[in-house]
Amino acid sequence: MSSPLSSPTFRRLFTAQICSLIGVGLLTVALSLAAFRIGGAAAGGQILGLLLALKMVAYVLLAPLAETLLSGVSRKRAMVSLDVGRMLLLLPMAFVSQPWLVALLAFGFFVLSAGFTPLFQSVIPDILPEEATYTKALAWSRVAYTMEAVMSPVIAAAMLKIVTGESLFYAAALAFAGSVLALLLARLPQFRDAAREGPFLKRVGHGFWIYRRTPRLRGLFLLNLSLSLSMAWVLVNSVVYAGARLGDSEHYFPILMACYGAGAALGAVIVPKLLTRMSERSAMIIGALGFAAVGALFAVLPAVPMPYLGAVWVAFGVASSLVLTPGGLVITRSAAQKDRASVFAAQFSASHAGWLVAYPLAGWLGSLLSLETALLSLASLSTVLVLVALRVWPADDPVDLAHCHPELPDDHPHLEQVPASGAQHRHIHAFRIDELHPIWTERSI
Repeated sequence: MSSPLSSPTFRRLFTAQICSLIGVGLLTVALSLAAFRIGGAAAGGQILGLLLALKMVAYVLLAPLAETLLSGVSRKRAMVSLDVGRMLLLLPMAFVSQPWLVALLAFGFFVLSAGFTPLFQSVIPDILPEEATYTKALAWSRVAYTMEAVMSPVIAAAMLKIVTGESLFYAAALAFAGSVLALLLARLPQFRDAAREGPFLKRVGHGFWIYRRTPRLRGLFLLNLSLSLSMAWVLVNSVVYAGARLGDSEHYFPILMACYGAGAALGAVIVPKLLTRMSERSAMIIGALGFAAVGALFAVLPAVPMPYLGAVWVAFGVASSLVLTPGGLVITRSAAQKDRASVFAAQFSASHAGWLVAYPLAGWLGSLLSLETALLSLASLSTVLVLVALRVWPADDPVDLAHCHPELPDDHPHLEQVPASGAQHRHIHAFRIDELHPIWTERSI
């Protein structure tokens, strides 16, 4: 299979993703308008800030909890239920006028999203087992995320010419209805995540347990954190730069972000071909260092004319996709099928924890220092984190590792599944952290 779109199941899941992303984008605009409608100029910003903070709290703290509660449930049933729940929570948001009630409904929505997204991500490698095809699917997914960020405000602006701001909540609910329909039509593999045994908190932390014991996953976290520090400047301060340096934020900010989106889409498209020539580690390091280098160079240059500014923001977008697109491959390679959902949930939580640090830091440095000095500082921090990732995630990182099981009896099912030799029961297979392999082994064994 050369293209993931050749799979009817992926086409339906991709349709569900697009509908879901449109719904989230419309909700973001609708919440911004609702915050201003309820709080006015005096308190609108505070209300919106609270809503965004609740979003990060839900994503960081509750994704592993949601995954644990959903283990043992059919993944299709779980995803449909979560989407229906999100759709139903959107309907009353259109007419509530109390800040606490908006916050409560929004928090419920974000909690369901924290459960849905990692579960959805963990399904894709099951329906596209070929690595090359799955890589292209990740690229399609990254393009969809990028286009949502660029197009949702445009779609919302067009709708606001004929409907009120409150109607955007209904439009978002309609988008989620489309997602539910696509999920119902998708034929997912008959695979049910077995409910894990043990104390509840241990089950919640299972994904993090695998994550912190796997060198490539620790490297993945560091590279994502490195990107988030520099990328946060682009997402937080581009509008400030457009107003303060170019003199017209309303005109130049959309242009800059459109250039960023075009670069991100281009980067996602070239990643599959790039990964045929180099490892995910190399591509992600090039992206993280490239983003920091472009940021540092831009920060120290004198005033850059607009055509070249567009090229800078395109470069930012390309570099971001080099880091973000291969993440699913790294996780799939590092977790057994039964553990994928929990590791995707751990990645979802950890990456948003990085953004929870990066967003306010970018804003604070931008207000405390000049915009250029803030970007140079964040790019320097990003570079340091890449250097740490180089040590944590070794360049020689094969999937199959030789290791021993002296603690297992000769007739253990694992030794029958992968034959071993010698008294130490030495054998070679795709090595992933689990109950039988709790400690990462070295290749020299």
